[in-house]
Amino acid sequence: MNLPPINRRHALATGAALAAATALPGAFAQTAAWPSRPLKIVVGFPGGSSPDLMARTVAEPLQQALGQPVVIENRPGAGGNVAAAQVARADDDHTIGLMINGNMTIAKILNPATTYDPLTDLAPVSLLAVAPLLLAGAPGTPTDPRAFLDAARSNGDKWNYGTPGIGTVAHLGMELLKGRAGLGAVHVPYPGNPQVITAMIGGQIQMALLPPGLAMAQVKAGKLQAIGVTSAGRSGVVPEVPSLAEAGLKDFQLEIWNAVAAPNSLPKAHVNRLSALLTDIVRRPEVREKILNQGWTVAGTSPEGLARRVKTDTEAMAEVIRRNNIRPS
Repeated sequence: MNLPPINRRHALATGAALAAATALPGAFAQTAAWPSRPLKIVVGFPGGSSPDLMARTVAEPLQQALGQPVVIENRPGAGGNVAAAQVARADDDHTIGLMINGNMTIAKILNPATTYDPLTDLAPVSLLAVAPLLLAGAPGTPTDPRAFLDAARSNGDKWNYGTPGIGTVAHLGMELLKGRAGLGAVHVPYPGNPQVITAMIGGQIQMALLPPGLAMAQVKAGKLQAIGVTSAGRSGVVPEVPSLAEAGLKDFQLEIWNAVAAPNSLPKAHVNRLSALLTDIVRRPEVREKILNQGWTVAGTSPEGLARRVKTDTEAMAEVIRRNNIRPS
């Protein structure tokens, strides 16, 4: 039956409206899709560094999951704080950062002139991986942990220890170790861990806390002594090395970590999506193995899990800074 003209026009208009309504969610989803262009991971250390390797390990699978390119931008400087400040200021919703402990914990406490506040300007995304530090000794020092610590005590300020800079985890960790073990070694800062290792091999310093992935090659070559790791028990990263707890330091535990953070302005939905994807990626067996070979144990946490870790570490390291009156150089 033919409809009256007015009803036909009404039906056509109604059909057009329904078609538009049906198409609208797809169009809206396409407009609102995130990321809508390449995602940038800012790394505060040069290419080939441990944070850079970590970023590149997760970048490719993250790119596949997001359906957009993921690019790495290296911005070295101030122990990673130059890059962290760039991330904190980013307002494009397409910039995140690969951070180390200090960038997300004590940066502002150590140096009030730091241009960002880790606790208010950065949004935790996920703790990717953790590792203990390795207490390494110069050639000729005792290899037994208890004997090494006894020698360090007896030598007092005649022994030196090296770090990659004032306020680094290695520096604060060694000051914490000195207090717990009764050591008097003097701090000698260097531009980076490679220079620390060179100085220790050359006898200018007697000990240092180093990332296991960096130190063990020199240990295996017979150029450094592996004294103990700063984890509560033996670490899967270097299971052959005893923990310092086995040397009697039962209450001493310290880890370094890599994490992803975003500007605090990034919408929570995007933060949660990134966190879920990164947690899945680092727990994949093939990625886990790559990260282990880099000297790390996979974590993979929610934003809330990383926030808790930031809070705990900030409190612990802030106490070391205050107690030892540590100031930036």
